[in-house]
Amino acid sequence: MSPRTNENASKDGRPRPDAGAPEDARPDSAESGAASKAEAGPSSETKADGRDLTKARPVSGAHAEAKADRRDLAEAGPASEVEPGPEPGPVPVPGRRPSARGAGPEPARWRVLRLTACAAALAVAFTGFAVALGAKDDDRTVAMSSSPGVSAAQLAGGDLDTAVERLQAHLKEQPKDFGSWSTLGLAYVEQARVKGDPSRYPQAEQSLKRSLKLRPDNDPALAGLAALAAARHEFEDALRYADWALEENPYSERALCSRVDALVELGRYDDALKAVKLADTRRPGIPVFTRYAYVYELRGDVKTARRVLERALRSAATRGDIAYVATQLGQLAWKQGDYKTSLDHYARALGADDTYLPALEGRARAQAASGDGAEAIRGLEQVVSSYPLPGPLVVLGELYEAKGDKTRAGDQYALVDAYTAIARSNGVNADLDTALAAADHGDTKAALRAAEAEFERRETVHTADALAWALHVNGRDDEALPYARRATATGYKDATFLYHRGMVEYAAGDKKEARTSLKAALDLNAGFSPLGAAEARRTLKKLQALETAK
Repeated sequence: MSPRTNENASKDGRPRPDAGAPEDARPDSAESGAASKAEAGPSSETKADGRDLTKARPVSGAHAEAKADRRDLAEAGPASEVEPGPEPGPVPVPGRRPSARGAGPEPARWRVLRLTACAAALAVAFTGFAVALGAKDDDRTVAMSSSPGVSAAQLAGGDLDTAVERLQAHLKEQPKDFGSWSTLGLAYVEQARVKGDPSRYPQAEQSLKRSLKLRPDNDPALAGLAALAAARHEFEDALRYADWALEENPYSERALCSRVDALVELGRYDDALKAVKLADTRRPGIPVFTRYAYVYELRGDVKTARRVLERALRSAATRGDIAYVATQLGQLAWKQGDYKTSLDHYARALGADDTYLPALEGRARAQAASGDGAEAIRGLEQVVSSYPLPGPLVVLGELYEAKGDKTRAGDQYALVDAYTAIARSNGVNADLDTALAAADHGDTKAALRAAEAEFERRETVHTADALAWALHVNGRDDEALPYARRATATGYKDATFLYHRGMVEYAAGDKKEARTSLKAALDLNAGFSPLGAAEARRTLKKLQALETAK
């Protein structure tokens, strides 16, 4: 989940007395609203206490050593300052050539040329932004931008691309404005998330380091580096930067949220629950509420997750927040197999922002699960033309494959490989994406290597599931079984996890448990995957036939 900026903060980072959502939008007043003064954190004149923040810090050594590390980070600075050039055009929809409709099989040579062109367009779209800013340094620093600048709060409510352009123009005139450099870095991180474009990450890193070089220890830049590290799936670093930022400003919303994200993605779920409750006492608002919901969803408490998101949606005031929270509700409903409610939430999200790509992707998945494959394909083609991430590419490929169009399906899977290669070149750890896509649609040996590497870095329900499935497709089901069961041990309700567990149990010879798991997957979400759901039904029929034969 991506953080949004709380616009109710005063300049020192503390919430104003009237800040935050209405009381009934709080996740649970008994848990989060009634915290003692000590739990609510230190005053702005003191550092965060060791009990809350330094206890879980993954950095050894004294505070002075940490300070030295931060000075080194600031002094290193970026190799160069960059800004994006003109916005690239949309990536061509893979597998779609208007003149070829109804024209029979595509010649092999043309398909190779077209797929190469698509991959090249993907690469150009992700690398078309590295032009030098050319700002000259001088000996002055300024604390905040003047009128041409854009605040972090404005990034949440306006046109992100326009805000970036304004920041770039301002920084040409005021290159020592450390505040605007940190805001630009955060904007690049947000652009990468919204557009699925990892080439923004090196730009974000350069901008944030420039901010720290101008003003060491400024908490917006440290919090920005935490968000950047989380986006790159470097979660130990994300936790470290978040802790540093919170030493400078215990009320930094972005640092509080990034800290929750890092703990979740490191599999430290109990610590994540404590962290999100602390965040709610300090900076209640939609970014914290959505994380609160996800932490409870991971623990199997879907009812609480839904209640928190519904209250968050009632408190949402901006179009961006409405689209964001409604999409989270749509995803939650889809995972529980409630496609009508899911589609209603996606309609609400798209009513607020009809270009919001996560909502367009979610709607297409719900349409596919509802049996409307044609609309789902049209929707996903629209999504991947500008949001070519592994998730929508794989689902689109599976929808093509379910129709018997293996050529177009293969194009999508090939572009997943192209995306992950580009992501890695921009500092993104893509092992989990590689493992999941390659296990079903690529090199199974590569899938296992990636899954093992990712589980070594962090032990979560998602990495356990990926490792179990990679072991399964490599014929190592006895080894896979403990990981498949570990993936479902928290109570997290995900039909794909249950399907993977059931197939592993079936292959390992535990037919009774396999039937229970596969039935649970289909009962929870019968349309969880265009291909996986069909395979689950076929396997259940085999199990029923075996029982009948007895």
